[in-house]
Amino acid sequence: IVDTARPLEGLVRNEGVHAAGVVIAPGPITNYLPVRVDDEGNVVTQVPDHDVEALGLLKMDFLGLRNLDVIQGCLALIQETSGQVVDIESVGLDDPATYRMLARGDALGVFQFESSGMREALRDVGPTEFADLIALVALYRPGPMAFIPTYARNKRDPSKVKLADPRLEPITGPTYGVAVYQEQLMSMSRAMANFSPSRADDLRKAVSKKDKVLMASLKDEFVAGCVANGTSQKLGNELWALCEAAGDYSFNKSHAACYALLAYRTAYLKCNHPAEYMAALLSSVMDTKDRVPFYVSASQDMGLSVLPPDANVSRGDFAVTGPGEIRFGLTAVKGVGDNAVSSILAAREAGGPFTNLWDFCRRVDQAQVNKRALESLIKAGALDSTGDTRLGMLEVLPQAMGAAAKARSDAAAGQESLFGMLEPEDGASAMNLDSPVPTREMPKDELLAGEKEALGLFVSSHPLQDCRGQLRRAVTCGLGVIGERADGEFLTVGGIIGSVKAITTRKGEPMLFLRLDDLEGSVEVVVVPNVYTEARDILREDALVLIAGRVDQKGEGETKMVARTVEAFVPDPDAEEDRLTLRVSAQRLQDADLPHLRQLLVDHGGNAPVVVVVETPDGVRRFRFGKAYQVNPKDGSLQASLKTMFGEGCLVA
Repeated sequence: IVDTARPLEGLVRNEGVHAAGVVIAPGPITNYLPVRVDDEGNVVTQVPDHDVEALGLLKMDFLGLRNLDVIQGCLALIQETSGQVVDIESVGLDDPATYRMLARGDALGVFQFESSGMREALRDVGPTEFADLIALVALYRPGPMAFIPTYARNKRDPSKVKLADPRLEPITGPTYGVAVYQEQLMSMSRAMANFSPSRADDLRKAVSKKDKVLMASLKDEFVAGCVANGTSQKLGNELWALCEAAGDYSFNKSHAACYALLAYRTAYLKCNHPAEYMAALLSSVMDTKDRVPFYVSASQDMGLSVLPPDANVSRGDFAVTGPGEIRFGLTAVKGVGDNAVSSILAAREAGGPFTNLWDFCRRVDQAQVNKRALESLIKAGALDSTGDTRLGMLEVLPQAMGAAAKARSDAAAGQESLFGMLEPEDGASAMNLDSPVPTREMPKDELLAGEKEALGLFVSSHPLQDCRGQLRRAVTCGLGVIGERADGEFLTVGGIIGSVKAITTRKGEPMLFLRLDDLEGSVEVVVVPNVYTEARDILREDALVLIAGRVDQKGEGETKMVARTVEAFVPDPDAEEDRLTLRVSAQRLQDADLPHLRQLLVDHGGNAPVVVVVETPDGVRRFRFGKAYQVNPKDGSLQASLKTMFGEGCLVA
């Protein structure tokens, strides 16, 4: 076996094709490389990627980004709703409102900047220009993250920037003394060590690919060049050490600039056209149902209304149907595919709005919109505009579908009913033979359960809607972003128990698997036997709970929570008074940037007063900001910014 294995050692076991890699040659590719046709009909090289570059050919990666579709969809909605044609290519990169929004960390739905860590970095840095966005894209990665505080500190106070040599000013000065980009290393090698452009590019390649052999061959040349250029050997060695360390964190600026440009454009559209942008964003994630609740919640935090689908108004995708009003698309309803939506829209275009369920069944092709799809549409509220109750429509649905099918069958056979031959006299209305829809309606909790079943989330209302502020203050992480947290991290989450599955362990002990939902998302929670024993009485469907435990990321692409403690979440009905209360120490308030605080409140204007409870050596004193500084107390981005200024516990429930 060993003798057989030795000749195989080091051989390529299998091959892969780069999803977006394209090789560009100055002539027919077969003059430069061996190629073949793969199983899917693509022409691919028979030479590995590094060898392609070594042969002097250009290898480019062309990435397809969903966010480009979001931008185009948003621009189309803007033109449709307002008639305004926005040329995104000519939008300036200096919109003050956009930078203020990003500096608050209000970046949910913004390309590259929506993770909780990146939003924290935005609040720390406080970007004021496009160069800051480029730097953040480059810095927010495992290695260079450590330099974000340095960049932020030096940006706030440029006097803290220390440069080892004046010649470094044009190179690292723009990034506040932090060597963020590979291009800066190239410039440094040319300015300090007299490297040629090609030799500087060799340094870039060695750094980016961590090529130790090439790095070693360049070290003596770099240090000698520094000395010959009037730099001390000590500083030359320090600069070389910087180049070596940069292998762990430096980034390609041209790549970061492209991503920052897309990030800015998405941020600009969110800031200046929020309804259209969020509608386009929601349409882009309809196939990933876990993101729809997350962005619906984000839209509501922005003060936008997100309405259920309506067969008389909605189209396939999410749409803007009024000022600050987003309407669910019909495609978002489970069991309603593209063909069904096309049939509904064609019938509406041909005959106008649907007057009732009977009218809907007669005019829509039941081969495309079957019983299951109709049930989902009713449960989702898509036929509420007919004025009939959901329970009543579900009860008469079989009759309505049967009558419509018979009418089509009779028409196909050339048969005509007696009533179809009669015409009303004296202007009287046509005879209505449709049976009345019962007026009974199901209880509210059943209505909401039907919405959740059909849409994957509650839309018209939510069991947590009236206490969302209290819940947000009681937890350390929302369920919409729990997938970003590290394996083993300890968190407190909260919400409503959606489903419960009890099992018995091999030792005969009971344990639970439950699904916990909040306004942004859901997570599966594992409740081990000892925790289940302690909390058995509150672990039931529809219970509001707070769960502390650790994140489990071991499942492929799936995040779970392992509960350590479970307690009932009991909202205080008096705590949801429409105001925002801050509790801070006198020292912290004195150290705060008060002009920034005033601007923050103005930027998040609303109808609720802001009360400040100040802890002083002489006791607690209460102050109230004037009417000019009233806010929306449920604004998530405002809450996050205040926590950054005054600490996690500054908001009083």
